[in-house]
Amino acid sequence: MTKIRISPSILAKSPRTRLACLKSSVEISTPSAALRGEIEKEQARIIENFSLDNVNDFAPIRDSREAYKALGKEPSRYRPSGEALYRRTLKGTAIYKINNIVDMVNLISLKSGFSIGGYDYDKIQGDILFEKGQSDVEYLAIGRGSMNIENLPCFHDELGPFGSPTSDSLRTMVTDMCKNFLMIIVDFNEDESLDRVVDLSKELLWIHGASAEVEYLLVN
Repeated sequence: MTKIRISPSILAKSPRTRLACLKSSVEISTPSAALRGEIEKEQARIIENFSLDNVNDFAPIRDSREAYKALGKEPSRYRPSGEALYRRTLKGTAIYKINNIVDMVNLISLKSGFSIGGYDYDKIQGDILFEKGQSDVEYLAIGRGSMNIENLPCFHDELGPFGSPTSDSLRTMVTDMCKNFLMIIVDFNEDESLDRVVDLSKELLWIHGASAEVEYLLVN
């Protein structure tokens, strides 16, 4: 796995930030009925236990929002993806069916509340740095077009920003051509549930598309 670091610009404002990184080769396919059923089951659980009024109190979502504010980004305008999935569910809006790997990432985020990036590893160039985005850099986000990433926590490689907890980029998105997959769980406050989520992620990767051993790296 390539070298992955967290920038001092992030740690100065959110010192308990850490990244759980998992990499494996994958086989992309249509999401199974079982996977879609698990997503629907998690959505039903969220609807039963949360509301639009209290969802921001859930620790992984609360901690992400607090980190965004500390970094100078308004989380209600640039919602972390974990929060966005919960809110989408609570509003009764369907979650897109993409492929087995992207849908698996959404399932893990629904189960945990963490924002999770999923990337075509072969499209990443060089080392990865998690740092604040700059105002003068173009970023084409999946489903959003050009997005202002100034002060937004972003993953950067030699070519520039390619992912963030709000929205990943078109450049490294997981398509049917993806052979090697990198998944990064963003934990802004050393959440005690992270180890369980990592174990779940390894299990679901094996079930839903990993074709080789899953490599794991914790960055803090």
